[in-house]
Amino acid sequence: MKKLYEIITPCHFGLEAVLKREIIDLGYEPSLVEDGRVTFVGDEEAVCRANIFLRTAERVLVKAGGFRAETFDELFENTKAIPWEEFLPRDGRFWVAKASSVKSKLFSPSDIQRIMKKAIVERMKAGYGVNILPETGSDYPLRVFLYKDQVTVGIDTTGESLHKRGYRTEAGAAPISETLAAALILLTPWRGDRILVDPFCGSGTFPIEAAMMAANMAPGRNRTFLAQSWENLVPQDFWDDAFEEAEELLEMPAETDIQGYDIDGEVMKAARANAARAGVDKLIHLQQRPLSALSHPKKYGFLITNPPYGERIEEKKNLPALYKELGMKIRQLDSWSAYIITAYEDAERYIGRKADKNRKIYNGMIKTYYYQYIGPKPPLRKQAAKE
Repeated sequence: MKKLYEIITPCHFGLEAVLKREIIDLGYEPSLVEDGRVTFVGDEEAVCRANIFLRTAERVLVKAGGFRAETFDELFENTKAIPWEEFLPRDGRFWVAKASSVKSKLFSPSDIQRIMKKAIVERMKAGYGVNILPETGSDYPLRVFLYKDQVTVGIDTTGESLHKRGYRTEAGAAPISETLAAALILLTPWRGDRILVDPFCGSGTFPIEAAMMAANMAPGRNRTFLAQSWENLVPQDFWDDAFEEAEELLEMPAETDIQGYDIDGEVMKAARANAARAGVDKLIHLQQRPLSALSHPKKYGFLITNPPYGERIEEKKNLPALYKELGMKIRQLDSWSAYIITAYEDAERYIGRKADKNRKIYNGMIKTYYYQYIGPKPPLRKQAAKE
Protein backbone atom coordinates (compact mmCIF):
# COMPACT_ATOMS: atom_id res chain seq x y z
CA MET A 1 0.00 0.00 0.00
CA LYS A 2 1.38 3.37 -1.01
CA LYS A 3 2.01 6.02 1.62
CA LEU A 4 0.79 9.59 1.21
CA TYR A 5 3.06 12.46 2.12
CA GLU A 6 2.85 16.21 2.12
CA ILE A 7 5.62 17.14 -0.30
CA ILE A 8 7.26 20.57 -0.01
CA THR A 9 9.07 22.02 -3.03
CA PRO A 10 11.08 25.22 -2.40
CA CYS A 11 11.77 27.57 -5.33
CA HIS A 12 13.08 31.06 -6.09
CA PHE A 13 11.03 33.86 -4.53
CA GLY A 14 8.69 35.27 -7.15
CA LEU A 15 8.42 32.07 -9.19
CA GLU A 16 5.91 30.12 -7.10
CA ALA A 17 3.24 30.34 -9.84
CA VAL A 18 5.59 28.71 -12.36
CA LEU A 19 6.34 25.81 -10.01
CA LYS A 20 2.65 25.45 -9.17
CA ARG A 21 1.84 25.03 -12.87
CA GLU A 22 4.62 22.46 -13.24
CA ILE A 23 3.22 20.42 -10.34
CA ILE A 24 -0.27 20.51 -11.88
CA ASP A 25 1.16 19.43 -15.26
CA LEU A 26 2.87 16.53 -13.48
CA GLY A 27 -0.56 15.38 -12.30
CA TYR A 28 -0.70 16.64 -8.71
CA GLU A 29 -2.83 19.29 -6.99
CA PRO A 30 -0.95 21.95 -4.98
CA SER A 31 -2.42 22.30 -1.50
CA LEU A 32 -0.45 25.36 -0.34
CA VAL A 33 1.47 28.12 -2.11
CA GLU A 34 3.73 30.26 0.11
CA ASP A 35 6.62 32.64 -0.49
CA GLY A 36 9.41 30.51 -1.86
CA ARG A 37 7.69 27.10 -1.82
CA VAL A 38 4.73 25.04 -3.01
CA THR A 39 3.25 22.02 -1.16
CA PHE A 40 1.25 19.13 -2.61
CA VAL A 41 0.15 15.66 -1.50
CA GLY A 42 1.66 12.62 -3.18
CA ASP A 43 2.98 9.11 -2.63
CA GLU A 44 6.43 7.57 -2.99
CA GLU A 45 6.10 7.73 -6.76
CA ALA A 46 5.41 11.48 -6.50
CA VAL A 47 8.63 12.00 -4.51
CA CYS A 48 10.65 10.36 -7.29
CA ARG A 49 8.83 12.05 -10.16
CA ALA A 50 9.06 15.49 -8.53
CA ASN A 51 12.83 15.12 -8.17
CA ILE A 52 13.33 13.92 -11.74
CA PHE A 53 10.79 16.04 -13.67
CA LEU A 54 10.38 19.42 -11.93
CA ARG A 55 12.48 22.07 -13.69
CA THR A 56 11.96 24.98 -11.29
CA ALA A 57 12.00 23.41 -7.79
CA GLU A 58 15.19 23.67 -5.74
CA ARG A 59 14.63 20.42 -3.85
CA VAL A 60 11.90 17.99 -2.72
CA LEU A 61 11.10 17.61 0.98
CA VAL A 62 8.82 15.12 2.73
CA LYS A 63 6.99 17.00 5.47
CA ALA A 64 7.54 15.35 8.85
CA GLY A 65 5.41 17.76 10.86
CA GLY A 66 4.28 21.28 11.59
CA PHE A 67 3.44 23.13 14.79
CA ARG A 68 3.51 26.49 16.53
CA ALA A 69 6.42 27.42 18.79
CA GLU A 70 7.18 30.74 20.48
CA THR A 71 9.70 29.39 23.02
CA PHE A 72 12.53 26.88 22.85
CA ASP A 73 10.64 24.64 25.28
CA GLU A 74 7.70 24.54 22.86
CA LEU A 75 10.11 23.87 19.98
CA PHE A 76 11.66 20.96 21.87
CA GLU A 77 8.40 19.34 23.01
CA ASN A 78 6.61 19.73 19.67
CA THR A 79 9.60 18.40 17.75
CA LYS A 80 9.78 15.44 20.14
CA ALA A 81 6.05 14.76 19.55
CA ILE A 82 6.62 14.06 15.84
CA PRO A 83 6.70 10.24 15.23
CA TRP A 84 10.29 10.28 13.97
CA GLU A 85 10.55 6.49 14.10
CA GLU A 86 8.09 6.44 11.17
CA PHE A 87 10.47 8.54 9.07
CA LEU A 88 13.99 7.69 10.22
CA PRO A 89 15.56 4.24 10.62
CA ARG A 90 17.32 3.41 13.86
CA ASP A 91 20.78 3.83 12.30
CA GLY A 92 19.88 6.88 10.18
CA ARG A 93 22.24 9.85 10.29
CA PHE A 94 20.09 12.95 10.78
CA TRP A 95 20.66 16.63 11.45
CA VAL A 96 18.96 19.98 10.82
CA ALA A 97 20.89 21.07 7.74
CA LYS A 98 19.20 24.45 7.50
CA ALA A 99 16.82 26.51 9.64
CA SER A 100 15.30 29.77 8.43
CA SER A 101 13.20 32.14 10.52
CA VAL A 102 11.01 35.02 9.35
CA LYS A 103 8.87 37.19 11.65
CA SER A 104 9.21 34.64 14.48
CA LYS A 105 10.22 34.91 18.12
CA LEU A 106 12.75 32.12 17.65
CA PHE A 107 15.32 33.46 15.22
CA SER A 108 18.71 31.89 15.99
CA PRO A 109 19.34 29.15 13.37
CA SER A 110 22.09 27.49 15.39
CA ASP A 111 19.93 27.27 18.54
CA ILE A 112 16.96 25.98 16.54
CA GLN A 113 19.17 23.32 14.94
CA ARG A 114 20.71 22.22 18.23
CA ILE A 115 17.44 21.99 20.19
CA MET A 116 15.59 20.14 17.43
CA LYS A 117 18.41 17.64 17.06
CA LYS A 118 18.29 16.94 20.81
CA ALA A 119 14.50 16.50 20.70
CA ILE A 120 14.66 14.06 17.78
CA VAL A 121 17.35 12.02 19.54
CA GLU A 122 15.14 11.73 22.64
CA ARG A 123 12.14 10.62 20.55
CA MET A 124 14.18 8.12 18.51
CA LYS A 125 15.77 6.53 21.59
CA ALA A 126 12.34 6.06 23.16
CA GLY A 127 10.74 4.91 19.92
CA TYR A 128 13.38 2.27 19.20
CA GLY A 129 14.00 1.35 22.87
CA VAL A 130 17.74 2.06 22.74
CA ASN A 131 20.16 4.17 24.76
CA ILE A 132 22.48 5.05 21.88
CA LEU A 133 21.71 5.88 18.26
CA PRO A 134 24.59 4.72 16.03
CA GLU A 135 23.87 7.12 13.11
CA THR A 136 25.94 4.92 10.81
CA GLY A 137 23.32 4.52 8.08
CA SER A 138 22.02 6.74 5.28
CA ASP A 139 21.81 10.51 5.55
CA TYR A 140 18.50 12.20 6.41
CA PRO A 141 19.11 15.97 6.43
CA LEU A 142 16.23 18.09 7.72
CA ARG A 143 15.15 21.57 6.67
CA VAL A 144 13.11 23.77 8.99
CA PHE A 145 11.09 26.89 8.16
CA LEU A 146 9.73 29.27 10.82
CA TYR A 147 7.24 31.88 9.69
CA LYS A 148 5.22 33.92 12.19
CA ASP A 149 6.04 31.28 14.85
CA GLN A 150 4.69 28.43 12.69
CA VAL A 151 7.30 25.69 12.31
CA THR A 152 7.43 23.40 9.25
CA VAL A 153 9.83 20.45 9.26
CA GLY A 154 10.83 18.65 6.07
CA ILE A 155 13.15 15.73 5.28
CA ASP A 156 15.31 16.42 2.24
CA THR A 157 14.99 13.67 -0.39
CA THR A 158 17.12 15.48 -2.99
CA GLY A 159 20.61 15.96 -1.62
CA GLU A 160 22.46 18.34 -3.92
CA SER A 161 20.08 21.06 -5.07
CA LEU A 162 17.98 20.30 -8.14
CA HIS A 163 19.73 23.06 -10.08
CA LYS A 164 22.66 20.62 -10.24
CA ARG A 165 21.49 18.87 -13.40
CA GLY A 166 24.90 17.28 -13.86
CA TYR A 167 25.85 19.02 -17.10
CA ARG A 168 27.40 22.26 -15.89
CA THR A 169 30.84 21.52 -14.50
CA GLU A 170 32.18 24.68 -16.11
CA ALA A 171 30.55 28.08 -15.64
CA GLY A 172 31.10 31.71 -16.56
CA ALA A 173 31.80 34.56 -14.15
CA ALA A 174 28.17 35.14 -13.09
CA PRO A 175 26.14 32.11 -14.15
CA ILE A 176 22.39 31.97 -13.79
CA SER A 177 21.16 28.81 -12.07
CA GLU A 178 19.55 26.09 -14.12
CA THR A 179 16.28 26.19 -12.16
CA LEU A 180 15.98 29.96 -12.52
CA ALA A 181 16.78 29.83 -16.24
CA ALA A 182 14.12 27.15 -16.76
CA ALA A 183 11.55 29.19 -14.83
CA LEU A 184 12.25 32.32 -16.86
CA ILE A 185 11.81 30.40 -20.12
CA LEU A 186 8.54 28.93 -18.81
CA LEU A 187 7.32 32.48 -18.12
CA THR A 188 7.41 33.14 -21.87
CA PRO A 189 5.22 31.71 -24.66
CA TRP A 190 8.32 30.10 -26.25
CA ARG A 191 7.97 26.51 -27.41
CA GLY A 192 10.50 24.12 -28.90
CA ASP A 193 9.55 24.87 -32.49
CA ARG A 194 10.19 28.62 -32.08
CA ILE A 195 13.44 30.61 -32.39
CA LEU A 196 15.39 31.37 -29.20
CA VAL A 197 18.59 33.41 -29.03
CA ASP A 198 20.72 34.35 -26.00
CA PRO A 199 23.41 36.91 -26.94
CA PHE A 200 25.04 36.74 -23.48
CA CYS A 201 24.82 32.99 -23.02
CA GLY A 202 27.93 32.50 -20.87
CA SER A 203 28.11 28.82 -19.91
CA GLY A 204 25.03 28.15 -22.04
CA THR A 205 22.34 27.71 -19.40
CA PHE A 206 19.42 29.35 -21.25
CA PRO A 207 20.03 27.52 -24.57
CA ILE A 208 20.67 24.19 -22.81
CA GLU A 209 17.54 24.42 -20.64
CA ALA A 210 15.49 25.41 -23.71
CA ALA A 211 16.87 22.47 -25.70
CA MET A 212 16.03 20.09 -22.87
CA MET A 213 12.45 21.39 -22.95
CA ALA A 214 12.31 20.99 -26.74
CA ALA A 215 13.38 17.35 -26.34
CA ASN A 216 11.01 16.76 -23.40
CA MET A 217 14.12 15.78 -21.46
CA ALA A 218 13.61 15.42 -17.70
CA PRO A 219 16.12 17.67 -15.93
CA GLY A 220 16.98 15.00 -13.33
CA ARG A 221 17.44 12.04 -15.68
CA ASN A 222 21.24 12.04 -15.47
CA ARG A 223 21.79 12.50 -11.74
CA THR A 224 21.20 10.72 -8.45
CA PHE A 225 19.20 11.74 -5.41
CA LEU A 226 19.81 11.30 -1.70
CA ALA A 227 16.62 9.27 -1.09
CA GLN A 228 17.84 6.57 -3.50
CA SER A 229 20.01 5.33 -0.62
CA TRP A 230 17.04 5.06 1.73
CA GLU A 231 15.39 1.71 2.34
CA ASN A 232 12.39 2.87 4.35
CA LEU A 233 10.50 5.83 2.83
CA VAL A 234 10.98 5.46 -0.94
CA PRO A 235 11.69 1.93 -2.21
CA GLN A 236 14.06 1.60 -5.20
CA ASP A 237 11.28 0.30 -7.48
CA PHE A 238 9.68 3.75 -7.51
CA TRP A 239 12.95 5.33 -8.61
CA ASP A 240 13.40 2.75 -11.35
CA ASP A 241 9.90 3.40 -12.69
CA ALA A 242 10.37 7.19 -12.65
CA PHE A 243 13.71 7.04 -14.47
CA GLU A 244 12.16 4.65 -17.01
CA GLU A 245 9.29 7.10 -17.56
CA ALA A 246 11.84 9.88 -18.19
CA GLU A 247 13.52 7.81 -20.91
CA GLU A 248 10.20 6.91 -22.53
CA LEU A 249 9.11 10.55 -22.71
CA LEU A 250 12.38 11.74 -24.28
CA GLU A 251 11.82 12.79 -27.88
CA MET A 252 14.66 14.51 -29.71
CA PRO A 253 13.25 16.96 -32.27
CA ALA A 254 14.39 16.74 -35.90
CA GLU A 255 15.05 20.48 -36.04
CA THR A 256 15.45 23.39 -33.61
CA ASP A 257 16.59 27.01 -33.84
CA ILE A 258 18.21 27.64 -30.45
CA GLN A 259 21.30 29.83 -30.44
CA GLY A 260 23.73 31.14 -27.87
CA TYR A 261 26.45 33.74 -28.32
CA ASP A 262 29.09 35.28 -26.10
CA ILE A 263 32.08 37.51 -26.76
CA ASP A 264 34.34 35.32 -24.56
CA GLY A 265 35.84 32.42 -26.51
CA GLU A 266 36.88 30.44 -23.42
CA VAL A 267 33.39 30.68 -21.98
CA MET A 268 31.97 29.40 -25.27
CA LYS A 269 34.22 26.33 -25.06
CA ALA A 270 32.73 25.65 -21.63
CA ALA A 271 29.20 26.14 -23.01
CA ARG A 272 29.81 23.59 -25.77
CA ALA A 273 31.16 21.08 -23.24
CA ASN A 274 28.13 21.65 -21.00
CA ALA A 275 25.73 21.17 -23.94
CA ALA A 276 27.44 17.91 -24.85
CA ARG A 277 27.18 16.62 -21.28
CA ALA A 278 23.48 17.53 -21.27
CA GLY A 279 23.00 15.57 -24.49
CA VAL A 280 21.61 18.55 -26.43
CA ASP A 281 24.68 19.77 -28.34
CA LYS A 282 23.04 18.75 -31.63
CA LEU A 283 20.06 20.99 -30.85
CA ILE A 284 21.99 24.21 -30.13
CA HIS A 285 24.18 26.53 -32.20
CA LEU A 286 26.83 28.13 -29.96
CA GLN A 287 29.24 30.72 -31.34
CA GLN A 288 31.70 33.34 -30.15
CA ARG A 289 30.11 36.59 -31.27
CA PRO A 290 29.70 40.13 -29.87
CA LEU A 291 26.33 41.75 -29.26
CA SER A 292 26.95 44.02 -32.26
CA ALA A 293 26.69 40.97 -34.56
CA LEU A 294 23.27 39.91 -33.25
CA SER A 295 20.81 39.40 -36.12
CA HIS A 296 18.42 36.79 -37.45
CA PRO A 297 16.68 36.53 -40.83
CA LYS A 298 13.43 35.13 -39.45
CA LYS A 299 10.58 36.84 -37.63
CA TYR A 300 8.78 36.15 -34.35
CA GLY A 301 11.76 34.89 -32.40
CA PHE A 302 12.57 35.15 -28.70
CA LEU A 303 15.56 36.84 -27.14
CA ILE A 304 16.00 35.53 -23.58
CA THR A 305 19.12 36.65 -21.79
CA ASN A 306 20.97 37.59 -18.61
CA PRO A 307 23.26 40.49 -19.63
CA PRO A 308 26.02 41.87 -17.40
CA TYR A 309 24.81 44.21 -14.66
CA GLY A 310 28.05 45.54 -13.21
CA GLU A 311 28.76 43.45 -10.13
CA ARG A 312 32.23 45.00 -10.08
CA ILE A 313 32.59 48.79 -9.88
CA GLU A 314 34.89 48.97 -12.91
CA GLU A 315 32.22 47.27 -15.05
CA LYS A 316 29.43 49.72 -14.21
CA LYS A 317 30.77 52.46 -16.49
CA ASN A 318 30.27 50.17 -19.51
CA LEU A 319 26.63 49.39 -18.78
CA PRO A 320 24.90 52.42 -20.39
CA ALA A 321 26.54 51.75 -23.76
CA LEU A 322 25.87 48.00 -23.54
CA TYR A 323 22.18 48.41 -22.71
CA LYS A 324 21.78 51.09 -25.41
CA GLU A 325 23.16 48.63 -27.95
CA LEU A 326 20.89 45.89 -26.63
CA GLY A 327 17.90 48.22 -27.04
CA MET A 328 18.94 49.01 -30.62
CA LYS A 329 19.17 45.29 -31.44
CA ILE A 330 15.72 44.66 -29.94
CA ARG A 331 14.29 47.43 -32.14
CA GLN A 332 15.95 45.92 -35.21
CA LEU A 333 14.36 42.56 -34.40
CA ASP A 334 11.02 44.36 -34.48
CA SER A 335 8.77 41.30 -34.61
CA TRP A 336 10.59 39.53 -31.78
CA SER A 337 9.88 39.26 -28.06
CA ALA A 338 12.70 40.06 -25.63
CA TYR A 339 13.01 38.83 -22.04
CA ILE A 340 15.86 40.26 -19.97
CA ILE A 341 16.78 39.46 -16.36
CA THR A 342 19.12 41.95 -14.73
CA ALA A 343 19.88 43.71 -11.46
CA TYR A 344 20.76 46.90 -13.35
CA GLU A 345 18.09 49.38 -12.29
CA ASP A 346 18.65 51.72 -15.26
CA ALA A 347 18.13 48.94 -17.81
CA GLU A 348 14.83 50.29 -19.19
CA ARG A 349 16.24 53.81 -19.43
CA TYR A 350 19.15 52.77 -21.65
CA ILE A 351 17.23 50.12 -23.60
CA GLY A 352 15.04 53.07 -24.54
CA ARG A 353 11.65 51.54 -23.91
CA LYS A 354 9.56 50.69 -20.89
CA ALA A 355 8.95 46.96 -20.59
CA ASP A 356 5.46 45.62 -21.24
CA LYS A 357 5.80 43.60 -18.04
CA ASN A 358 8.31 43.70 -15.21
CA ARG A 359 8.62 40.95 -12.63
CA LYS A 360 10.75 41.21 -9.49
CA ILE A 361 12.68 38.00 -8.78
CA TYR A 362 15.27 37.26 -6.12
CA ASN A 363 18.33 35.49 -7.52
CA GLY A 364 19.74 34.34 -4.20
CA MET A 365 20.04 37.58 -2.22
CA ILE A 366 20.21 39.75 -5.34
CA LYS A 367 17.01 41.57 -6.33
CA THR A 368 16.64 41.31 -10.09
CA TYR A 369 14.06 42.46 -12.62
CA TYR A 370 12.68 40.38 -15.45
CA TYR A 371 11.87 42.89 -18.19
CA GLN A 372 9.43 41.49 -20.74
CA TYR A 373 9.10 43.12 -24.16
CA ILE A 374 6.29 41.26 -25.87
CA GLY A 375 6.31 41.17 -29.66
CA PRO A 376 3.45 40.38 -32.05
CA LYS A 377 2.10 36.88 -32.33
CA PRO A 378 2.97 35.03 -35.55
CA PRO A 379 0.09 34.48 -37.99
CA LEU A 380 -1.75 31.22 -37.53
CA ARG A 381 -0.25 28.45 -39.58
CA LYS A 382 -2.44 27.28 -42.39
CA GLN A 383 -3.98 23.95 -41.76
CA ALA A 384 -2.45 21.26 -43.91
CA ALA A 385 -4.59 20.29 -46.85
CA LYS A 386 -6.40 17.01 -46.45
CA GLU A 387 -5.15 14.25 -48.63
